[in-house]
Amino acid sequence: MKIAVLYGGTSGEREVSLSTGKGIIEALKKNGHEVVGIDFHPDKMSELIDLQVDLVFIGLHGKFGEDGRIQGLLDMLDIPYVGSGVLASALAMDKSKAKQIFEMNGLPVAKGAAFETKKYSKSQLIEKVKGSFSPPYVVKPNQEGSTLGLTIVSDEQQLPEAIELAMKSDSVLLVEEFVSGKEYTVAIVGNSGDEEALPIIEIIPKSKYYDFDSKYKPGGSEHIIPARISDELTSQVKDYAVRAHQLLGCEVYSRVDFIITDEGKPVILEVNTLPGMTPTSLFPDAAKVVGLTYEQMIERFVELSAKK
Repeated sequence: MKIAVLYGGTSGEREVSLSTGKGIIEALKKNGHEVVGIDFHPDKMSELIDLQVDLVFIGLHGKFGEDGRIQGLLDMLDIPYVGSGVLASALAMDKSKAKQIFEMNGLPVAKGAAFETKKYSKSQLIEKVKGSFSPPYVVKPNQEGSTLGLTIVSDEQQLPEAIELAMKSDSVLLVEEFVSGKEYTVAIVGNSGDEEALPIIEIIPKSKYYDFDSKYKPGGSEHIIPARISDELTSQVKDYAVRAHQLLGCEVYSRVDFIITDEGKPVILEVNTLPGMTPTSLFPDAAKVVGLTYEQMIERFVELSAKK
């Protein structure tokens, strides 16, 4: 097949996407496909409008890649692509909306609230947050990935700076209670209605929290697969992950992130419709455990997408 790979982009996750794109391009070439690499920029729409390919593999992360906009453009151009469509991408990117859907369907989420910053002055926003939450709590952009713009507020004196940091990425802030526990993630792959949850990954960051450096720097975190949890909890977490994927309408693949509390209660953090595919990424590690090389995993995504 002739496949275009979109990577790079303009979001705060550009560097991660460059690494993801490189991995996908190399894998597709090894699999015998003709590959066109495009470092995507919204100012260069002609690169997509004039594109003549069988399939697009989206290796973008964050805004203008993971939020449904590029998917909508490809739909209008009648160009098939790997992964989830417009609605699922937009819902997963909007953490507050996704949480509402999960909560309405009985999936466990952290207590939280979204605040549109344009509706309040900074002092009003500070008072709103203080009136609803007591430290520790998390302040983050509603639509951003890789923990960019996120602050764990352990002292209310941190709140003004936390709000400013989050506002650099989004005009909507999400504030959530801080859930203490270990981080886990579940890779999902398969046709709609017949998805498979790969072995759960337990994440042990080398720093105090699973931040940007822990995710992307070599040696930043340890991935334990399968996770060291009971069979009963494993089954429950996998079920939650598949249901979260399906509730948002995700297709082909996604990755669902959790915290499991010290009391053994799973809490869904978010669904990633375009999870990282870098050398330190989680999805390829889970695929490896079930016998899939990186190249075989990428080819499976292509095959599933071609059948959509």
